[in-house]
Amino acid sequence: MKKLSFIIALSFSLVVFPEKGNAQFYFLNDDYYYTPITFEFGGTVGAMNCLTDLGGKEGVGKQFIKDLNYGNTNVTVGGYFSTMYKSAVGIRLEANFGKVSAYDSVLNTVPKTDIARNRYNRNLNFQSSITEYSCIAEIHPLYLFVNYALRDQAPPKFSPYILGGIGFYSFNPQAEINGRLIDLQPLSTEGQGFKEFPDRQVYKLKQTNIPIGAGFRYDISPTIKLRGEMVYRMLSTDYLDDVSKTYIDPNLFDRNGLTDAQIYDAKLLYSNANSGSGVGPGRRRGNPTNNDSYFSFNLKVGFVFGTERIR
Repeated sequence: MKKLSFIIALSFSLVVFPEKGNAQFYFLNDDYYYTPITFEFGGTVGAMNCLTDLGGKEGVGKQFIKDLNYGNTNVTVGGYFSTMYKSAVGIRLEANFGKVSAYDSVLNTVPKTDIARNRYNRNLNFQSSITEYSCIAEIHPLYLFVNYALRDQAPPKFSPYILGGIGFYSFNPQAEINGRLIDLQPLSTEGQGFKEFPDRQVYKLKQTNIPIGAGFRYDISPTIKLRGEMVYRMLSTDYLDDVSKTYIDPNLFDRNGLTDAQIYDAKLLYSNANSGSGVGPGRRRGNPTNNDSYFSFNLKVGFVFGTERIR
């Protein structure tokens, strides 16, 4: 976090306190040059997926893409506005809208002797829309090198970069059963907020995340840029999918202030297990040792302001 805060602070200071005047920065061609400060706005389209307690692949749960179900990939779209200093460091504000989902039923082909069969027998599912707003700092190492070591060289058209920042996102896990989509958070499926489980607090549907990643920028023309990037979001919750700890006694749903309709749905959805799965109070439902996460692969097209025509 300290390194991330330093990167954002450095980028912000370079943007807010730039060199005075409108000195030329880079000649792009015979017609245009960059000024030290440029602005860019554009759109994003990409693919979004998640890593949660649900789904996965054969064997014991693994890290990142080794346990990823590619069939659960969903579309994400968004927009952004950024300001760059000498094309090397910058800050951007971004909005993204997407969806994440996972299903234990994807493991239907796993051999009965495989440990992942327990997840298939658990038979839970979830989906959630994602709305995200973030502030992200970018650092372009090639441009830093050109700016301060090779000042007389032409600017590169291709520039890899790293990024990091802070985001604010909302989610709402839902489960589908009998043709209905049901909001899971109000049902306290693992006893969140129940007096019997003082350590299980009701999770918030609006939280912060830490986006980190890497990408590349390519100059199609002096005023149009193409970007490709991968952004991973570190979360502080294990309830993106509403699954984390252990099963509770379903009779507790009757004693903790739920409506009759909520009690019916809670008893229906706290477990949707296949026969022989060993569901019972205190039995393992999820894995609380790792928080959930989601990520996206994005393609961006941006339009640049701050290029000047040579008179």
